[in-house]
Amino acid sequence: MTDVAEKSPTIDSRRLWIAAIVVAALQTAVLGYMVGERAWGLRSGVEILLRTAPVDPRDLLRGDYVTLNYDISRVPFSTMVEGPPKMSRSAAILSVRLKRQDDGYWGIVESSFGKLDQKPDTVVLKSLPVEYVFYGDVTDPQQAIVGVTYGIERYYVPEGQGRDIESARNDNRVAIAARVSSDGVAHIRSLLLDGKSVYEEPLY
Repeated sequence: MTDVAEKSPTIDSRRLWIAAIVVAALQTAVLGYMVGERAWGLRSGVEILLRTAPVDPRDLLRGDYVTLNYDISRVPFSTMVEGPPKMSRSAAILSVRLKRQDDGYWGIVESSFGKLDQKPDTVVLKSLPVEYVFYGDVTDPQQAIVGVTYGIERYYVPEGQGRDIESARNDNRVAIAARVSSDGVAHIRSLLLDGKSVYEEPLY
């Protein structure tokens, strides 16, 4: 009995070390996957230029990042190939087809809560889950829109520079170059001020 009692703490310590190593390995694997997925999207994705839109001035700078809003964040019901959704439907992903416009920015040509097939000279961008927040007259597809987010609504900047960028954003002087992967996920590639890149993300 004495031998067993003396060995138990050692066995427990080994188990704790093994468990800690396994947890650390899993965390490293998850972080590696996230970094790798982002790097792949930046390297291989289709680059698009997005026009930013003003943000409510009450939405202040938090920390060292700028809040971004886009023209494509407001999706008209009239672009929905299957018509507007039912109000009772639960949160879902909205697929939005974008095409380069004459001014160089990419705009919405159609959208769907179902699948959109790939087409030449377009990209399909997938939103984050939509809670169906409607604006305008929902009975008139020409007036009603649904607000969506794409996971690119926050951009980290050097300390102390966020206010100037937010001011320029609200003066319609800021644009974003993003890359969209084949599975519809967008990653910010660079931030442009007055048409010139001022911050760029490394491709890793």
